[in-house]
Amino acid sequence: MIEKLNMTMLTDFYEITMANGYFETGMADDIAYFDMFFREVPDEGGFAIMAGVEQVASYLSNLKFTDDDIEFLRSKGIFDEKFLEYLKNFKFVCDVWTVPEGTPVFPGEPIVTVRGPVIQAQFIETMILLLINHQTLIATKANRIVRAAKGRGVMEFGTRRAHGVSAAIYGARAAYIGGCMGTACTVSERDYGIAALGTMAHSWVQMYPDEYTAFKKYAEIYPENCILLVDTYNVLKSGVPSAIKVFKEMKPQKTGVRIDSGDVSYLTKKARKMLDDAGLPECKIVVSNSLDEYIIEDVIRQGACIDSFGVGERLITAKSSPVFGGVYKLAALEKDGEMIPKMKISENVGKITNPGFKTLYRFFDKETHHIRADLIMLDGEPEPAGDSYEIFDPMAPWKRKTLTNFYVKNLRVQLFEKGKLVYDLPHIDKIRSYCALQISELWEEMLRFEKPQTYYVDLSQKLYDLKQQIISEHTK
Repeated sequence: MIEKLNMTMLTDFYEITMANGYFETGMADDIAYFDMFFREVPDEGGFAIMAGVEQVASYLSNLKFTDDDIEFLRSKGIFDEKFLEYLKNFKFVCDVWTVPEGTPVFPGEPIVTVRGPVIQAQFIETMILLLINHQTLIATKANRIVRAAKGRGVMEFGTRRAHGVSAAIYGARAAYIGGCMGTACTVSERDYGIAALGTMAHSWVQMYPDEYTAFKKYAEIYPENCILLVDTYNVLKSGVPSAIKVFKEMKPQKTGVRIDSGDVSYLTKKARKMLDDAGLPECKIVVSNSLDEYIIEDVIRQGACIDSFGVGERLITAKSSPVFGGVYKLAALEKDGEMIPKMKISENVGKITNPGFKTLYRFFDKETHHIRADLIMLDGEPEPAGDSYEIFDPMAPWKRKTLTNFYVKNLRVQLFEKGKLVYDLPHIDKIRSYCALQISELWEEMLRFEKPQTYYVDLSQKLYDLKQQIISEHTK
């Protein structure tokens, strides 16, 4: 689904001043390559989940400067009139490659690459970073929470705590990709087909003389799905007993109770016994209230009787690690058909970039299909093959290991060719299923929340040598 997402002017102002500068200096049509990558996984986790590609496709498909945009820029008094005329007739012509949504990705990998006239390839930096950074952050957090739930359903309940409208809508989308079963955000079902879920607020219960009356009225209206909020006054003394009474009298098709406060480990164990003793073993228990992967992991370990979780603010804001630090850096230029690699060199080793136009391969074990390592190569190098392949950690080249019995996949797909969308964007259900499959191909040691196993992202020898050569040339 391609939305009409015309956010052309949602950009850092320096993207426009640089575009004008390229235009005035005759560099506008110089071909440049930019890579998006990230340096650290949020929450010190083992991997991130790629998301936001569909919105990038929508943004690039709808790039257009309106008359109002042109007039606003003219009012600034700093832009060349011929440049403004160029913007008025703007047509996106870049090539774009990306890792598909739902794929586990690792630091340093070129998850998006843009090739095209520098005036365009530079300009789209802000929105690519905004869209990929946000949704990848939320998909990654959601997947951590879903894994902590160990097969129990997780619902995204964070709309009212999201950092703005688009954060709520796209956050729900990303959370679904990460494994959530549904969302409280109604518009996300309308636009993306993600199940909108929810029952009642405490105010519903307070509107009636007592919990029994409130629950009975709700059961009359929604007999096919009757989930009752039982913690408005006292969970065990009045909430659960009133719910049991209504379930026995009204006999709704699907029953459940939700607990939104208190010690959920203790309360759910007591509630489960009360429901079972009342002959309601099929009644589900849902909990919410400031949950995250660590709390969920703890209460499950303590024997809490929970069938599903509603997770709000700590998911939709990725509260424990709320920034995904993706960056967008120049990697190469083309001059007269010749590739000129470019890289950033820094005293901070972690900020040194990888030069050139690159391809990203993933090694899989032939027997288990678990992933073994990733390899960044210069475009045009032969695909890794043979009986064995030696990889190393580029930050510590002495750490080497030899892979055998493997097969490889090129992780990236072409999204745009000369400005035309050439990738068949999958339905979000397919992305979610693909993500779950990809997670199943990770080693269990990589899924730990604390100190996960280090994953090798290697550079080909040719790329490594090129990088060292450029560093040497610029640091003499």
